[in-house]
Amino acid sequence: MAPTNSSTVVTESWDIADFVIHKGHGVKGLSEKGLKSLPKQFHQPLEERFSEKRILDHVSIPLIDMSKWESPEVAKSICDAAENWGFFQIVNHGVPLEVLERVKEATHRFFALPAEEKRKYSKENSPINNVRYGSSFVPHVERALEWKDFLSLFYVSEEETSAFWPPVCKDEMLEYMRSSEVLIKRLMDVLVKGLNVKRIDEIREPMLLGSRRVNLNYYPMCPNPELTVGVGRHSDISTFTILLQDDIGGLHVRKDNGTDWIHVAPISGSLIINIGDALQIMSNGRYKSIEHCVIANGSQNRISVPLFVNPKPEAILCPFPEVLANGEKPLYKPVLCADYSRHFYTKAHDGKKTIDFAKISDI
Repeated sequence: MAPTNSSTVVTESWDIADFVIHKGHGVKGLSEKGLKSLPKQFHQPLEERFSEKRILDHVSIPLIDMSKWESPEVAKSICDAAENWGFFQIVNHGVPLEVLERVKEATHRFFALPAEEKRKYSKENSPINNVRYGSSFVPHVERALEWKDFLSLFYVSEEETSAFWPPVCKDEMLEYMRSSEVLIKRLMDVLVKGLNVKRIDEIREPMLLGSRRVNLNYYPMCPNPELTVGVGRHSDISTFTILLQDDIGGLHVRKDNGTDWIHVAPISGSLIINIGDALQIMSNGRYKSIEHCVIANGSQNRISVPLFVNPKPEAILCPFPEVLANGEKPLYKPVLCADYSRHFYTKAHDGKKTIDFAKISDI
């Protein structure tokens, strides 16, 4: 039985995994116990711990004003950011700010539910695989757990959403997805034209925009945040991701595949866009899917809500013929999106290694 006093030292006899994962308390439940020290299950190897000495001062990812999205200057800024940074922030993006506020409020509502309510959506209890509550990333294969709880919602249909998504947040998440559709189409149109792809036809649309997943992430206050991470180093496997974050901060982006990191400082009303592995593959490496991580926070709770714009699971990921038309050699072999995704979700976060699954080995 877990200790109940407000300022507790975790004993070896307390089954942390059972409390956090199987009983549904999550790391939020641990945090709310007022722990004096971080349980050893969350102690990251030394090489995975984040050092603030590696944060570049006075450097930020590009900020793009989308209010004149049809202008060539905006299109060039988006494609340049996709090529050189892999991440950029956008303002005046067309998604109503009140929708974003409701999403953040709904995220807090879900994680404020009692553990027995959240546990209904765990891997063991959820009636469908498309709704999943959990902690860390893939706990059974991780050397150390990550300091994060999440609710993952894969959109299939209005009927499934109505029946199975949690009532405390389903309307707000659906509204967010609907309100983002125009932005998604605009971004995709600009990005593919930057690759000399003239239009997205009925064959390519599923390849690029065939599915949606929205995650609600909760990063509670952490004792000894220097010993762990909120999310370990990784790149997304999406076509691209739209991230809504609160005003706390904590997202860091790798700079030029080196050892330095850039903090993505929150900007009120903004959304963060990052290129995923699928688009890196389809662009033959021209657009970059960049490694990023989230650090733990010792004094504040943080939330974020990424909307993953993904290919359909049945889509084949490979470089566009238009990209290779000038004789450029393909860097990636054709892979089934479902196979690529399965590979990602069967291992711990490991930086940029996932994309090796699609690389042509003799390049």
